[in-house]
Amino acid sequence: MEVPPLLLNILINFAVGLIVTLSLNLEVGYAGIPQFGRVLAVLVGAITAGAIPGRILAAMLGQPCGAEYAYHLINYKLVYQINTILAKNPLLSVGVFIFTLIIAALLGAFIGYITAYPAIRLREAYLGITLLAFGDALQVIAWNYEPLVGATEGVMVPDPFRCIGAGPIRFLSATLIILGIAILIFLYVERLGRSPFGRALKAMRDAEIAAKVFGKDIPRLRAQALMTGSALAAIGGALWAFYVGSMKAITYNRLVWTFWPWAYMMLGGTGNNVGVLVGVLVFSTVRTLVYSYKSLLAGIIPISPVWLEYILVGLAIVLIALFRPQGLIPEKPALTLPRKRIEEIIRRISSSEKES
Repeated sequence: MEVPPLLLNILINFAVGLIVTLSLNLEVGYAGIPQFGRVLAVLVGAITAGAIPGRILAAMLGQPCGAEYAYHLINYKLVYQINTILAKNPLLSVGVFIFTLIIAALLGAFIGYITAYPAIRLREAYLGITLLAFGDALQVIAWNYEPLVGATEGVMVPDPFRCIGAGPIRFLSATLIILGIAILIFLYVERLGRSPFGRALKAMRDAEIAAKVFGKDIPRLRAQALMTGSALAAIGGALWAFYVGSMKAITYNRLVWTFWPWAYMMLGGTGNNVGVLVGVLVFSTVRTLVYSYKSLLAGIIPISPVWLEYILVGLAIVLIALFRPQGLIPEKPALTLPRKRIEEIIRRISSSEKES
């Protein structure tokens, strides 16, 4: 049974969008950090997938693995050879996949640690602009420095999904795997939000001075939030590069990887992971439909469909901020224990008071 390409596009956009938006929600919704540079960590993950596993495999084959690896006339042939080997070796494919995600997470966490320094000293708009500048700076470097990921030509990325098959079965399998990883990350972030660490982040967000009074290390909390969020976002960037099979820096722009996740989060509900899931599902569906049917829209709307995505994200953010700032599913107080457990404790206390 062949799955419609439109459904696959919606699912993969939803899966990767969920990972990136959950990482953003951890920093913005939980910690209150104005993260306008989400593209930075996503780009780090994509660069990791485009620059590291291919070079390691090329070195194992005795092929060029230095700066010349990123030269497009060499890169395409090398990656084709690597993919031929990966197609016949599932164990190697799994190893490359897991190794790359781990390295991406570590490098993403390192970038989060670096960005924690301005987060200690700057607040609100100044911090947001600084993080935004960091993301743009890395994109410019990757877009112009060829030895990294091929500059304007980009690089092909080794395909760990090739061992499953080619054509539609490859994209279906890759989509389901990435969707499964997105669900696991959702469960992880949901659990993290209910942990003492998540409650400390919310305390810092709501009343920083009070959190300090109760002994919370605010700079350390900010750094931990940025490192965790950046690690998750880098995993999302690496997964997207693996899925599309190439890495070109210009495709990792602030609209797609910063402002759209903000719109997802604001629509669903800042600080609420379930709301984020709903927001990503709604917006990714609309985005995919607009992109898929833009040729039909050209004869209906008075503007070019190319600009419709930009208009939608700006309009969505403004309307949500004006009429539904809390999102579709507002944040609710998180219970440290299940409700039934709390009710049981209350009943025990009440019964003990009556006996006394």
